[in-house]
Amino acid sequence: MTPIAAVASITPVLTPRVRYILRIADTCLVHAQRLAEWCGHGPVLEEDIALSNMALDLLGQARALLTHAGRLDGNAFDEDQLAFLRDERHFFNLTLVEQPMRRGSAHAPGTDFADTVLRNFLLATWLRLLWEELQRSDDAELAGIAGKAVKEAQYHAQHAGDWVVRLGDGTPESAARMRAALERLWPYTHEMFVRDAVDEAAAASGLGPVRDALHDDWQHAVAEVLLDADLPPPSTTPFASTGTQGRHSEHMGFLLAEMQTLQRSFPGGRW
Repeated sequence: MTPIAAVASITPVLTPRVRYILRIADTCLVHAQRLAEWCGHGPVLEEDIALSNMALDLLGQARALLTHAGRLDGNAFDEDQLAFLRDERHFFNLTLVEQPMRRGSAHAPGTDFADTVLRNFLLATWLRLLWEELQRSDDAELAGIAGKAVKEAQYHAQHAGDWVVRLGDGTPESAARMRAALERLWPYTHEMFVRDAVDEAAAASGLGPVRDALHDDWQHAVAEVLLDADLPPPSTTPFASTGTQGRHSEHMGFLLAEMQTLQRSFPGGRW
């Protein structure tokens, strides 16, 4: 492959509508990237394949949303440009998805499969509720994406929930790891339900729900699984993450460097 001249980072026009869609797209994209890190490292072959397949589902959702956001933006950015040529401050994913969750990952000592299983469950439950609401969006393209994605999220939530129960109600070792994972991850869930001007504009226009409208149903669904897993939910903390505002943890820059290196080195390259 012959390299071509490097191009500058792109900056989309961040109307409330575009930003709302990018929040979902970026959450799916980064979550897919983190799940894909388990390829070849799963605890059993079947789960290795399952995590990879769920990553592909999320990647497909992200691609559809990024393509749609590019059309709304007005700059005609395509999915690859939006994924690989935006700077960190122009990503709007939940901070939870950018946290490294595989033992041996850079800058993530002490994390393991329990963290990945639990994060997948918490996020899939949230995404399932969000996709259900977005099927009624006034944006026909977004509603169509949601109609397909909700079925995938239902499977992801069920699969991950089964693992949460299996490990939480398993051996003393697996239960201890799940309790530790729950303490680590729970503070990041607050960001899933923070209402702001972008949410309010989306709700007012019929694009989609405000995030806090999902809270009670999410909490109920999560509490049922945690009860079966014998895992009491941690207490609420004052911690507030800000990834959906474009302000990320220290892990995001490393993730983007790995994810974007080929496109940044050979922008627009052809194989």
